[in-house]
Amino acid sequence: MQIESPPTEKRYEKPEGERRGLLIVHTGDGKGKSTAAFGLALRAFGRTHVHGKLVKIFQFMKVPSARFGEHRIFEQLGVPIEGLGDGFSWKSQDLEHSAQLARDGWQKARAAILGGEYFMVTLDELTYPLIYGWLPLDDVLQTLRDRPRHVHVVVTGRRCPPEIIELADTVTEMTLVKHAFKAGIPAQRGIED
Repeated sequence: MQIESPPTEKRYEKPEGERRGLLIVHTGDGKGKSTAAFGLALRAFGRTHVHGKLVKIFQFMKVPSARFGEHRIFEQLGVPIEGLGDGFSWKSQDLEHSAQLARDGWQKARAAILGGEYFMVTLDELTYPLIYGWLPLDDVLQTLRDRPRHVHVVVTGRRCPPEIIELADTVTEMTLVKHAFKAGIPAQRGIED
C-alpha cells in the first residue's frame, strides 16, 4: 500500500452550470450496480420527500411479487418499487411472454419519466431487455432525451448499449475483481437477494 498525504487544497473548482436532471448509468460485470442505484434512490428520497418530490423504482427482471430485502425496506419507507418481469431469462417458460412483460413495463416506466411527477426514476436491469431485443433502443433513447429537465434517471445492468452511455451524464463501470460465488460460496440472503 502506498501512503499519501491528505489533500490540503480543494482539487477542483465548483461548476457554474445549472442544476438539472441527470442520466446516471451503473454497468459492468462487477457486483453493486443495483445496490448503487438503490443507494441513490434512498439518498434522493431522504432529501426530497419532505418537499413532495417522488422517487420510483422499476425492476425489469424481477417479478411483481418479489419480496427481496430492497422491496421490504422500500415499502416500509413508502418508496414505490415495481417488478416488471418474470425472473431470470433461463427460468422463463415463455420468452415471448417475458419480452411482452418488458414492453408493457417500459410503457409504465416511460410514462413515469415523461410525466414529470418524479424527481428520480430508477430503471433497474433495463439493459437486459434492450440487449435481448425486447425493447426498441430508439424509443428508450428518445424518452431519455425528452424527459423533463428536473427528472433524474438511473439505469443499471451489464453491457449497457453504447448509445445510452454516450447520452449519459455519469457512467460507472463496476469491474469484477473477485467474487465469492466463483470460490463456491452461494449467494447470501441480505447481500445478494
